Amino acid sequence: MKKKKLNDPRFWQKTALVLFAIIILIQVFDIKITLRRSLKPSPSLPAAAKIDTSVLAAAVLPEKGVELPIIWQDLGKKMISDGVIDEQKFRALFDSGLSNAEEKMLSGTMNEPIVMNQANSRFILDVLWAFGLANKNKILENGEMTDKKYGGDASKFASTGGWSISKGAGFDHYSKHAYVTLTNEQQALVDEVSKNIYRPCCGNSTHFPDCNHGMAMLGLLELMAATGIGEEEMYQVALQVNAFWFPQTYIDLATYFKEQGKDWDQLDPKEVLGSQYSSAQGYQQTRQNIKSLPKPQSGGGGCGA
Repeated sequence: MKKKKLNDPRFWQKTALVLFAIIILIQVFDIKITLRRSLKPSPSLPAAAKIDTSVLAAAVLPEKGVELPIIWQDLGKKMISDGVIDEQKFRALFDSGLSNAEEKMLSGTMNEPIVMNQANSRFILDVLWAFGLANKNKILENGEMTDKKYGGDASKFASTGGWSISKGAGFDHYSKHAYVTLTNEQQALVDEVSKNIYRPCCGNSTHFPDCNHGMAMLGLLELMAATGIGEEEMYQVALQVNAFWFPQTYIDLATYFKEQGKDWDQLDPKEVLGSQYSSAQGYQQTRQNIKSLPKPQSGGGGCGA
């Protein structure tokens, strides 16, 4: 019987049909699996792509601004009197005029709290630059600005040679006026904190204030120390101020940290202000690693106001 079946052509026809049906079923089954897989969300889509940078910008640059914990009083008037600021030249920088608060800071007496925001960040940068340049301080006299390793001539830097809105040469006022005298403890605090605060336009810390932003930050640290502000608050204020001076940089950094699962208000200001993130080199390297933003064009920021 078995031999008859094997020799029967109808047996092989039935067998072939069964095998063909099995092959068809296997093919259909594979296709169905492939289709189901294609409907699943792609695991390669980064969660960071959903980051809303406008929300981050509001956190980095709060509309209410940042209150500077300093006592200004008539420092502007004193600097005008001493020629550190040529009032006519200074006013010419601001075509739209000055606000009431700015008028008080420049030529009157400012007893109210100073609030820095996007609108007045340039003005505050310039008056703090003048103060940082002129106020007598050991960092200017004995630090990197006069170190032979960096040329030994403090007049050759952008923060000194670039101050052209004074009477006479800007360097004539370099560390010459005792507007605010710090105690040894306060000076030690400024010395320490200034070494840990960088700016994205340069590769140097505030302890080496060779550009306008560095000199302005040094002046701000001196004023905060004189007011009795502690180290932790100094870093907090310095980060907020840097953000208003370099808004895009710090919105980018906030985006980077958000990709790491960290909100802006959870960050350690000292860490963000350090060389790894806030120096020109550190920022550029970090910027390359931000997945949810387009790759940046080559070139960095400058020290211009």
